[in-house]
Amino acid sequence: MDINKNIGIGRLERWLKWLQYKLNKKQFIIIASILVGLSAGIAAVILKTFVHYIFLAATYDKLSDFRFLYLVLPAIGLLLTVLLCRYFLKNKLTKGLPQVHAAIAKKNSSMPQNLMYDQVLTSSLTVGLGGSTGLEAPIVVTGAAIGANFSRKYKLSIKDRTLLLACGVAGGIGAAFNAPIAGVLFALEVLLLDISITAFIPLIIAAATGALVTKIILHDGILLSFSLKETFDYTNVPFYALMGILAGLASVYHMRTFMKVEGLMKRLKGGVMSKVLIGGILLAVLIFIFPSLFGEGYQSIKILADKDPKSLMDNSLFENFNGHPWVVLIFTLLVMFAKPFATALTLGAGGNGGNFAPSLFVGAYLGFTFSAGLNLTGFFQIPVNNFTIVGMAGILAGIYHAPLTAIFLIAEITGGYTLMIPLMLVASISYAISKYFEPFAMDIKRSVEKGEALTQDRDKNILFSLNTDEFIESDYPMLKPTDHLEDLIEILAQSSRTVFPVINERKELLGVVWLDNVRTFIFKPELYPDLTISDLMTKCTHIISPQDQMEKVMQVFENSNQIVLPIVENGYYRGFINKSTIFSAYRKSLKINTLG
Repeated sequence: MDINKNIGIGRLERWLKWLQYKLNKKQFIIIASILVGLSAGIAAVILKTFVHYIFLAATYDKLSDFRFLYLVLPAIGLLLTVLLCRYFLKNKLTKGLPQVHAAIAKKNSSMPQNLMYDQVLTSSLTVGLGGSTGLEAPIVVTGAAIGANFSRKYKLSIKDRTLLLACGVAGGIGAAFNAPIAGVLFALEVLLLDISITAFIPLIIAAATGALVTKIILHDGILLSFSLKETFDYTNVPFYALMGILAGLASVYHMRTFMKVEGLMKRLKGGVMSKVLIGGILLAVLIFIFPSLFGEGYQSIKILADKDPKSLMDNSLFENFNGHPWVVLIFTLLVMFAKPFATALTLGAGGNGGNFAPSLFVGAYLGFTFSAGLNLTGFFQIPVNNFTIVGMAGILAGIYHAPLTAIFLIAEITGGYTLMIPLMLVASISYAISKYFEPFAMDIKRSVEKGEALTQDRDKNILFSLNTDEFIESDYPMLKPTDHLEDLIEILAQSSRTVFPVINERKELLGVVWLDNVRTFIFKPELYPDLTISDLMTKCTHIISPQDQMEKVMQVFENSNQIVLPIVENGYYRGFINKSTIFSAYRKSLKINTLG
């Protein structure tokens, strides 16, 4: 029995192949962008819905006492995630956005098929059972994998595969927040794509399709959304500017704290299970003190925006002090500082998720604390709701270095553009400050330091996509130091090369002979018997390893003023690398990487 035929998948694939044959490339890409956006949207709906109802079941007030239930659930989520990775996914789970960057830069935008489902499975267990992280990064990876594998299925070019990968990302973010514009901007800002105007159309279609899926299926209780309670007052501009400065500094704090704690968790000895145990215990302690650290935290963001912070202290150690405004304020400030610890413990102990939701969480708490604190002094009266909402844009822009995404995301989830000016002000200032202290966004910082991820430098990105090992030319005639000039003359008669490696019996590189350096001797036959290659060769002052990044290779070319350089690996000669060949590949890659 053909299962594919029964469920219609086989018929759909045949129909798509027929369309691909009948339509031109641009028309088929439009159809593909709709399907990729639809698939990414459905994946986001499944993940959001699953986590939402797990969260409701876990927090059902008649099920158990808060403190005991909430303490054990995150550890269970971490344990289930780790077991799922070990026994079902065969330890193939990779986390976060760096893998999407690496796919674009190093793997011709190809992604493994398992990424279309393993992110949904693992992150739903981690976040649904209380892990203090977010679902957006898994949604992005899932959408990217859907787009990449659709392209591979229908044998599309690398350029089109990258475009559909970006469509999956745009569709996923658009669906996660019902924010299609933010989805498009996220794909451009975070993936650092170089894109033409024509390529915007598939991205917009994919993002709109993903957002439409959630609009039809999900209700407001699952999606993060707000209603503005006060309009923008231009007299508050100085406070918004100060808010931007604080958001930039808070972003740097979050990034550095998260990376330090996560690094410590990864370096723990004793195996995966010991990390789960330690991470689960530490996370339980934090949640015991600050209950709103449980899960994504979107519910607590809505509570802050509705100006009801006292309820966040229910069932906590500070519950008896919720009638004291300054205690409530100190509580929200401490929660903000604790969030990167909780997120790092969750991910470092084996959970799956990302920092998108935590950035919105921290931003909301910062905005509330700042505005409510000023109001409590009695000297000022500024809109707490607006600052809570705008704070989210500030931290998102600072952590992800994506100010446009932050601006339009918050504008879309609030249902209007009333706060556009303060959003632009806070996001841009926060981004500038964060960029000054941390040149790279948090999710790719470690990868960039290793030379394994894209940056905002276009030339560097293209060079990063080129593998030095692939440019090695090993057909250069080799000489021995004991050979004579007449041996070189015989080789010159049959070769067009202008440089020749000199090696010993162990194939170690001793030096090179440049044609320009021996040209004067070629026409003096009387010197042939007396001149050996050791007399004619020059030492190699500039040598390349196959493991060197292409950016370093080009720097060596620049410093040496040579057109070819020898390649040596572990002391042994491998061949030469040609500067003109690299330039040809660079121009080809430049054309491929400009989408549209």
